[in-house]
Amino acid sequence: MANIRTAAISRRNLLRNSAVSATAAVAAPYIIPSSALGLGGFTAPSERLTLAMIGHGIMMRGHFGAMLGRSDVQILAVCDVDRTKREEAKAKVEAKYAEDSPTGSYKGCEAYLEHERIMARDDIDACFVATPDHWHVPIALDAVRSGKDVYVEKPMSLTIREGRTLSDAVRRNGAVLQVGSQQRSDRAFRKAAEMVRNGWIGKVHTIYARLGGGFPPPRVLPVEPIPDGFDYDRWLGSTPWFPYNLQRVEGNFGGGWRSFWEYGSRKNGDWGAHHYDIIQWALGMDASAPAFFFPKGHEGSEWQGFTYADGPVVYKDHPAESNQMIEFHGDQGMVAVSRGGNLITTPAEFANKPLDPSEVHLYDSASHHQNFLDCIRTRKRPIADVEIGHRSATVCHLSTISERLNRTINWNPAKEEIIGDAEASKWLERPRRAPYTL
Repeated sequence: MANIRTAAISRRNLLRNSAVSATAAVAAPYIIPSSALGLGGFTAPSERLTLAMIGHGIMMRGHFGAMLGRSDVQILAVCDVDRTKREEAKAKVEAKYAEDSPTGSYKGCEAYLEHERIMARDDIDACFVATPDHWHVPIALDAVRSGKDVYVEKPMSLTIREGRTLSDAVRRNGAVLQVGSQQRSDRAFRKAAEMVRNGWIGKVHTIYARLGGGFPPPRVLPVEPIPDGFDYDRWLGSTPWFPYNLQRVEGNFGGGWRSFWEYGSRKNGDWGAHHYDIIQWALGMDASAPAFFFPKGHEGSEWQGFTYADGPVVYKDHPAESNQMIEFHGDQGMVAVSRGGNLITTPAEFANKPLDPSEVHLYDSASHHQNFLDCIRTRKRPIADVEIGHRSATVCHLSTISERLNRTINWNPAKEEIIGDAEASKWLERPRRAPYTL
């Protein structure tokens, strides 16, 4: 795989050298646009990162628009199991690039049903993967094995075992993988995590994480005809077969496929992947996980949650006093944080107090996308690296196992094993429907 990655880097060098050679060979009557040479603020074609965008539902919209609006990247391929979505994405790419073309036309974007055809191309540097959760690891794994870097949506995996497989593959292949846990690139969340990490609120004993209202319960749906141009078998992928119904496959933040255990972890995976991730960061647990998970009703608790080996207990959807998304309580203070830059602290002066140079300063990223693109070029690890994504997703999955089985789970983070529960351990992986194996 190192040879594949070298070939991808050599491709850019070859294009760069070819551009220089071509410029030297051009006779006087020919004019080279400044954009082709990287002048006037433009990025030369040989320096642009080439991308494939996979999965064109609601999660892809922000990524797609952001990448399409950049001059330092170029989208060469789009992919979706829905023909209408992939053709619309292709048309948008070509229309946008045609605006900047000297000829007013552009036909350089391919639309694919199968993501494997993208992996066979050696002219694509990186993939954005914004499919439903059950396709995250299979596509990302194929990408890193083919020498590509990956931005994959959260939660990174469907199961703990496949998350470990992907993390190990990223390391073996020297790939860059950014998980879409973009709260790490938000100043307020970083500041909250730094206050906790540096002991400003003392020893943390209780944390509240607000995941929001639940999805509709999983249910039996009537059979509907599969729409023309929609590859339903491929959409299901490795998951069990069920008759088609639009509510099973549609993407919306209030239900759709997110309502079903087969395709994700419901709220624990949807919002838990964001908030549990920040909790892991703040506690310095990016390479570990909680040791004990409990369902509602355990020892009289009204809330589901988990406990770290050193004591902090996390409650899911406990009504926090601050009404913020995450609220940390220590024996010397409190810090609460939400999106929109909301940061509430006790004592109040903590919110505007700068860190001392000698204190722990966490990874500083002002833009999740920019951090990913920068790391492709520098080969540094991004702020939401694959192992971080795997460990945060592990918290989501263990919370889900505890909820579904309605029992406590004891977890060994070092060995990544459930202790003393063979039935619960079966859920570390799931059966995979042929031919959609890893």
